[in-house]
Amino acid sequence: MLIETGMIYITDTLSINEKEIHQEFMRASGPGGQNVNKVATAVKLRFNVRDSSSLPHEIRTRLIGLAGRRMTEDGVLIIDARRFRTQERNRQDAIDRLVELIRKAAQRPKPRHKTRPTLISKRHRLDAKRRRGKTKQMRQSIHSIED
Repeated sequence: MLIETGMIYITDTLSINEKEIHQEFMRASGPGGQNVNKVATAVKLRFNVRDSSSLPHEIRTRLIGLAGRRMTEDGVLIIDARRFRTQERNRQDAIDRLVELIRKAAQRPKPRHKTRPTLISKRHRLDAKRRRGKTKQMRQSIHSIED
């Protein structure tokens, strides 16, 4: 990923403007001693997917599906980064995760081709069912077989 002149390059043909990303810094929870209580190192990155002019429609819809719980009802993708102790590394981590998610959405899914089970696989399945039925029949009491 390369950031130049306010653009974040995702692929050779796809980039988003850094102005479309909003970052909010807050105090991170967890270990870190006094540093965690004083310094706002955690990053909450917001990217409005629904209104983004940088993303084509098909990538936008796949990204909304991939984001899951990270997507709000308004179509805003929220990424929390609090893995590192410094604000800059958390900021870079959040951008890297956004880029990776957009790259996944940019890949077209392979179309599924309908296949049919082979004759041998059908035969194996039916043989297994017969064997299972015989096993169950052997477990029955003698009285129930005569009835």
